[in-house]
Amino acid sequence: MKNILKLVEKPIRYTGEEINMCKKDPSKVKIRYAFCFPDVYEIGMSHLGLRILYDLYNRREDTYCERVFAPWVDMEKLMRENDIKLFALETKDEIRNFDLIGFTLQYEMSYTNVLNMLDLAGIPLYAKDRTEGMPFVMGGGPCTYNPEPLAPFFDFFIMGEGEEVNMEINDVYIEWKEKHGTRQEFLEMVAQIEGVYVPSFYEPVYREDGKIKEYQILNPNAKEKVTKRIIKDLDTLTYPDKWLVPYLNVVHDRAMLEIFRGCIRGCRFCQAGYIYRPVREKSKERLEEIASNLIDNTGYEEISLTSLSTSDYTEFHDLANDLISKMKPKNVNLSLPSLRIDSVSLKLMDEMNQVRKSGITFAPEAGTQRLRDVINKGITEENILKGCDLAFRSGWNTIKLYFMIGLPTETYDDLQGIVDLANKIVDVYYAIPKAERTKGLSVTVSASTFVPKPFTPFQWFGQNDIETIKEKQEFLRKNLTNRAVKFNWHEPEISVIEAALAKGDRRQSAVLQKVFEKGCKFDSWGEFFDYQKWLEAFEEAGIDIKYYTERNIDLEEVLPWDLINIMVSKEFFKREYQNALDGKVTPNCRANCAGCGAAKFNVGVCFE
Repeated sequence: MKNILKLVEKPIRYTGEEINMCKKDPSKVKIRYAFCFPDVYEIGMSHLGLRILYDLYNRREDTYCERVFAPWVDMEKLMRENDIKLFALETKDEIRNFDLIGFTLQYEMSYTNVLNMLDLAGIPLYAKDRTEGMPFVMGGGPCTYNPEPLAPFFDFFIMGEGEEVNMEINDVYIEWKEKHGTRQEFLEMVAQIEGVYVPSFYEPVYREDGKIKEYQILNPNAKEKVTKRIIKDLDTLTYPDKWLVPYLNVVHDRAMLEIFRGCIRGCRFCQAGYIYRPVREKSKERLEEIASNLIDNTGYEEISLTSLSTSDYTEFHDLANDLISKMKPKNVNLSLPSLRIDSVSLKLMDEMNQVRKSGITFAPEAGTQRLRDVINKGITEENILKGCDLAFRSGWNTIKLYFMIGLPTETYDDLQGIVDLANKIVDVYYAIPKAERTKGLSVTVSASTFVPKPFTPFQWFGQNDIETIKEKQEFLRKNLTNRAVKFNWHEPEISVIEAALAKGDRRQSAVLQKVFEKGCKFDSWGEFFDYQKWLEAFEEAGIDIKYYTERNIDLEEVLPWDLINIMVSKEFFKREYQNALDGKVTPNCRANCAGCGAAKFNVGVCFE
């Protein structure tokens, strides 16, 4: 290993031994758990869920949780040449000898990395091929809300928030292990835990036209529907105060403070806004305690408040002001992502500026009010321009604007609206007297391609074809001519594959196997993504990719993810689908309950 590490880029990705790393004697625990992140170290170590579960698992004396990341291509090549199996960072032991292997599935384009990591570990790709004594492969994260494309490769999935259900699985595993049970017996035991989906206990039946007719239940221990798990009281959760501090820069190289889960807004394109309902907050006192511990134990110079919409926290301004006053003497910067333009206060922005200043990001998503109403964004052009005015007057001169193209009902008038809005923001800047603004305006317009996702009102819509998306990108490129405005866009091919996998069914596992065999991996990295190989894999599997991407789904069809119950009803999504077509705005959850179904949890904003 020492010789190999001399030959690879960033060898510290594979060494471990970071500040606050957990060390245990593997011979003295009952469960060895490999937490696998199917991307490189720098991305995986930026993931809050990894840090929370790593801390939670390792608080148990009977469990040792170790981290595993996808090795970069140079390291993988040397590992295969030298017959080195995939190993965990903490002990460098091969993960094929562990008990449980858990993948967090954050992004569809990481699926080939999952297969590559299993293969590199020497673990059979298909669950049916794993024999007694082999580890169980489990999955969690947002992509598991449609687990079907990956279903044959996993022994089971976890739906929802993992803190409680993972510990229950641990308890069941120890009980099963002491009984010397079979693999089938363990799967039957975990299937009885709320939130656990065992795909081998279900079989999809297809109609002649390729649509799903129904799901047959093959085991009496399987539930008719698998209901997601949530944590009802976030204040009761342990939160890592001894933050792992890497020795190289990671994507989010800062301490992260999770202030609440869920979102009240209901943007119709946003899967996270629905699957994490209902909104549940941590108390301000608890958050300030955690923040103090994080900074004291890590030495980080920045702390970020994380949530889907940070300024919707009910005590947001008080919390932000308290943290600024406490962190400023320590020269610690407060980062506030996910701010809504209509709730940014000039005073707070001035306070933030006193430590250090970075760019500010707004997400109008659409260029016209008509289309913002279709997607239920809930902001106006006046909100946007006022927010930018506040930012400019507070010393910011770098603004990033995020939009999507290809949204349902979009026209070229909506695209022209993006151009007009960017120009109006430039005008707002120059309307401020020179003495009151910072020199060197930079406005970046980024346009991603809309990807319809399960458990959203837009799940039934098709996606624009590649030619249409490229025409729209070219329209924006030609018309965003202001010297202060920079235009960024994403290649649509990746978005097409993402949409196909997001809305896919179990038949796509054949595509994943074939594209993995063609050498695809790190598909979210532009230099490795090979669209042609993906098209070949779909064709060889006998699957029409446009069936999953461009086709509008009938509202009454059985969906691949209908086995999963997120406690937001299908009838609600249908109402929101129609509201989108009518351009009708649905108020946020605190303004008026829309009856989505999450109130059945009887916690958080629904309970309020």
